[in-house]
Amino acid sequence: MSEPDELYTLRAQYWLGHYTLALDEGRAAARRPMAPHLKTEREELVFRCQLALGEYDKIVAGTGDAVALQALAIHALFLNTPPDDRSREAMLENLKNLLASPDAAGNTSVQLTACHVFLAADKLKEALECVHLGLTMEHLAMCVQIYLKIDRFDLANDALGLLKQADEDSILAQLASAYVAIAGGRSTAGDAVHILSGLSEQYGPSLTLLNATAATNMVAGQYEAAEGNLRAAVDEFGGEDDADTLVNLVVCAQHLEKGKDGGDTARYIEKLKTGYASHPFVQGLVQVEGAFEREASKYLTA
Repeated sequence: MSEPDELYTLRAQYWLGHYTLALDEGRAAARRPMAPHLKTEREELVFRCQLALGEYDKIVAGTGDAVALQALAIHALFLNTPPDDRSREAMLENLKNLLASPDAAGNTSVQLTACHVFLAADKLKEALECVHLGLTMEHLAMCVQIYLKIDRFDLANDALGLLKQADEDSILAQLASAYVAIAGGRSTAGDAVHILSGLSEQYGPSLTLLNATAATNMVAGQYEAAEGNLRAAVDEFGGEDDADTLVNLVVCAQHLEKGKDGGDTARYIEKLKTGYASHPFVQGLVQVEGAFEREASKYLTA
């Protein structure tokens, strides 16, 4: 088990989705003496919190010459660029060049950021290549998520085992365990609920934890409970401005048969289409709607 250091609280708040609290902790940590490598990590975590909060301009404006911060600046630009903008491809090329540069050789922070950018671009192979060696706890945690995304449950379990071997009680190991349990279906959903409830009780609920708990409850068939989680996400954490919360609300409403007459569900879908066009759920929905309209037009013109 790893020993806590001056950034333990900052990391915990970031991983659990308490981004505003993490920013406050990061500013407080800047006033405390710490080793140079922790100072660098603190700055990176502050930028990552700003990324999560959509404060992209602050990252670009405040980025220095450090190679890890350059990667974060590319991440900010990528997320702040429309999905159909051709400049995104140039950003990905810049990121690949940065990864291949001598300055970035062996830099785990650059590798982690590149993984996140490639995931945002739906380039799973490239994302996995950045972290597959599992050089850090965060690398292993990302491996778990990518393996689950490509339906390699066996490899996700292997990566989770390495994560637990490094520190079974860490927040990353607990979160990864919950995600694997969710992917396991109804039979293991109870394990995920137990883990997520424990984290919420210890550190307080967050948008991240509430959405994960809602997903777990939906897997378990407990849609009323999931709806309660999502209502808390909306009421307490501004979930109506979060893509994952909106997607979960739409899915939950469909299972509860609350979407037949439009209402909130139609509004959530419209918000997703206008504000989160690059989200996989939205892209899939638009593709299905387009296919339906093309088939329907055949009968209208017949």
